[in-house]
Amino acid sequence: MLNKLKSILKFFSDPKLLLFMGSGLIVSVAYIDPGNWGTDISGGADFNYNLLWVVWLACGMAMLFQYLSGKLGIAGYSLPELVKKKLKKKWLVLSYWVSAEIAILATDLAEFLGIIVALNLLFGIPLLWGTYLAIADVLLILLLAQNRFRMVEYMFILFVSVIGLGYVYELFISKPDFHLILVHSVVPMISKQSALIAVGIIGATVMPHALFVHSWLIKNKISGSNFGSKSKILRYHLVDNLVSLTIAGLINASILIMAAAAFHGSGTGVATLDKAYLTLIPLFGKFSAVVFAVALLAAGISSSVTGVLAGQSIMDGLTGFKINVWVRRIITRLINIIPITIVIILGIEPLRILVLSQVVLSLLIPLPLIPLIMYTSDKKIMGELVNKKATTILAVIFGAVILGFNAYLIYQIIFNGVGI
Repeated sequence: MLNKLKSILKFFSDPKLLLFMGSGLIVSVAYIDPGNWGTDISGGADFNYNLLWVVWLACGMAMLFQYLSGKLGIAGYSLPELVKKKLKKKWLVLSYWVSAEIAILATDLAEFLGIIVALNLLFGIPLLWGTYLAIADVLLILLLAQNRFRMVEYMFILFVSVIGLGYVYELFISKPDFHLILVHSVVPMISKQSALIAVGIIGATVMPHALFVHSWLIKNKISGSNFGSKSKILRYHLVDNLVSLTIAGLINASILIMAAAAFHGSGTGVATLDKAYLTLIPLFGKFSAVVFAVALLAAGISSSVTGVLAGQSIMDGLTGFKINVWVRRIITRLINIIPITIVIILGIEPLRILVLSQVVLSLLIPLPLIPLIMYTSDKKIMGELVNKKATTILAVIFGAVILGFNAYLIYQIIFNGVGI
């Protein structure tokens, strides 16, 4: 027993473990990006704590799938390049690439809107002007990093810390009902009215771009580095994954819990991000609202960086075409300026667009998810890192749950008139 304890302490004090950690933090923002804010705030304000179990379920599923994606990277592959290798035919690869890029655009749409709304709340910048200012978000990060990827990881520590501390404060002042938190964490409740939000929560957490990019990040991190054997790197990855995604999962749940405690039953009719901000002022003071907006801005910027990296990994792996990340960022944002400008001019509520973008992502999850499960279960690809049978079974069950939620939503839309 003593020897086992010494072995554990030695592992966690290994400087290579700290050097390895960081990739999990980059993908963890998939749990706490503006899309999560949209779905969680809507879920908490409209349905109280009822959908908290969906948040925990989504976080658990995402944790497993991100672990599998990272494991694929340790085996020497990125998911996009392996998809290209398996599909072979150019038209299939091209079709897959276009579909994957749609997922990236849907992701960026949510991040873009989050930044625009945050700039409006903090500085009073009109939404239309904010669409052009928000183009510079990731460009600034990339300029500061100057190709030093470790610097990007340090910045993510800062961003996640800002979001996390912000929600610790929001929870402290909103005084949530811990009994209801416990009950709705384990008791599933869903209705046709909450189906859209439930699917949006899953789409905002188990995100296609995060599944694509994790394998690419890990593959590049260990390339040319001396982290030891694959089995040792896998243990590093497991710790990185568990620590980073647990923190992000707690923040994710905190967003819904705060919304339930502060907004549900308040009679204020919180249905927008700016209304949530304004409602916090009379309830808990101006500082609370500012913390909310600063955390939203941090969420938007950090998740935008992950989106850029994911887009780069998809393009590299599927097409072999390399493009400067600055150019890619500008192109992606310019494409999304069109629908966002239309939304602003027509006066459509950004929170609604956030939720719908996450539903689109949920419907696109099978795109990376199915090949990910297949490849990590193939011994010819994974070698010694191939999934254990129990891992594959659990992954298949989780995949079926996601497909089931999607099917339920589609059924509700067609037969019960749940509006999109």
